[in-house]
Amino acid sequence: MCRLLFSGNGRTDRRLPNANKTMDRDCGRGQIGRAVPRELGTKHQEFPTVMSGNQEGQDGNNGERGGEEFVRDCLSKCRLLRGLLLIYLVYLVTLKMCRKIQWIGGELPLYCFSKAAQEYTSPSDKKEPQSLFLDRLLKEWEDRRLRGLFHHDITACETKILPGEYGFMVVLVEGRDLKKRPTEFGLDKVLQPFDGRKFNFTKIGQEEVLFRFEESENDVVQYVQHAPVMPSASPNVIAINVSPIAYGHVLLIPHVLDCMPQRIDRESFLLAMHMAREAKNSYFRVGYNSLGAFATINHLHFQAYYLTEPFPVEKAPFQRIATLGSGVKISQLLHYPVRGLVLEGGSSLQDLSTVVSSACIFLQDNNCPYNALISDSGKKIFLLPQWYAEKKAKGEVSQEILEKQVNPAIWELSGHFALKRRQDYEEASEGNLYSFLEMVSLSEERFEEMKGDILEFLASGSC
Repeated sequence: MCRLLFSGNGRTDRRLPNANKTMDRDCGRGQIGRAVPRELGTKHQEFPTVMSGNQEGQDGNNGERGGEEFVRDCLSKCRLLRGLLLIYLVYLVTLKMCRKIQWIGGELPLYCFSKAAQEYTSPSDKKEPQSLFLDRLLKEWEDRRLRGLFHHDITACETKILPGEYGFMVVLVEGRDLKKRPTEFGLDKVLQPFDGRKFNFTKIGQEEVLFRFEESENDVVQYVQHAPVMPSASPNVIAINVSPIAYGHVLLIPHVLDCMPQRIDRESFLLAMHMAREAKNSYFRVGYNSLGAFATINHLHFQAYYLTEPFPVEKAPFQRIATLGSGVKISQLLHYPVRGLVLEGGSSLQDLSTVVSSACIFLQDNNCPYNALISDSGKKIFLLPQWYAEKKAKGEVSQEILEKQVNPAIWELSGHFALKRRQDYEEASEGNLYSFLEMVSLSEERFEEMKGDILEFLASGSC
């Protein structure tokens, strides 16, 4: 299991004891092999050719003695190699323990939320309620921006709202694909095992972490600047997205040291819902991308940012299609280029979270890529299945679209596009973005089939 190692200077440290070389930041491309202790070595030792007693010497007794000595020599070498292998295995286990101990020995700021906190019920008010969480998040995020930790300054990037019915938003982030971390897995499977050799969030620098996000033990909402990480902890952390597309762009990483793959579970989705609620601001949204729907890192995480404009998908009309026993209402998007579901209601945040996470689990278990947007401070969720990666693999995406390098993740499906080339930014129009989203969306026939399967699954009491 991966473990995060923080040194006293705040940077990720991967020094191996008694080794000449260190593991690099991206771990896993043969680093452990390069860091083998000197005493193990890689020099090849040759053993003598096995000969019969007659070949060893004309005297049979001499040959017998030579054979016995050779066998003893082989056994001795085998014992030595076995001992060295055992030492190396102990060394690897110790290395993991050392990482965990150093992580535990450190401190991180801590934000404690309360499940009993009052629900935020007035998203239409012009004046948003004061939020300790959002104030602290944006303050810490701005601190990292001023320290130059981002690949680009998003506050200096050009942005505009396109004229038209939908109000699609575009931001120009030139060269973003060259700087952001590459996708290191196939897009054909929604569920894939975690691979510690590839980039994951245990390898980020401590300076990228804003604070921990944990449930309060006494229902008191508070922020603690210096909080030790306890031995049993695998903390939930909020970290910056080093390639932001909007102000306050962050990552929520549940139980970071558990190294869970990118797949929804009920506990983690509820944590993301609490994050949205704690912001107490309808302009702060939380998003999720499954594998195959342009999550670029196979380590469980959500994204979130603060954008003071309504998303086009939030303005789209929808029609009720079902109400569950828990009071959760399920609707279908209308007159929007991406077909999807809208879920809201229920007697509590957990009721809604349970239904949505169950629908997500159904989709991922059936290998259907999807994106989810937690909107309206956790009171409304948009569930948007897609098949762009499938079309791309089949060669059904035009070269012109491929050259734009627009990966339709949750923000794009919601109507906020990060464009990498100035030409694309200047030529962007509601018409061409609408057509792009239409291509990403499931066909009507496929969506209707999937919608029926989800409703049947939820009605069966599986949630």
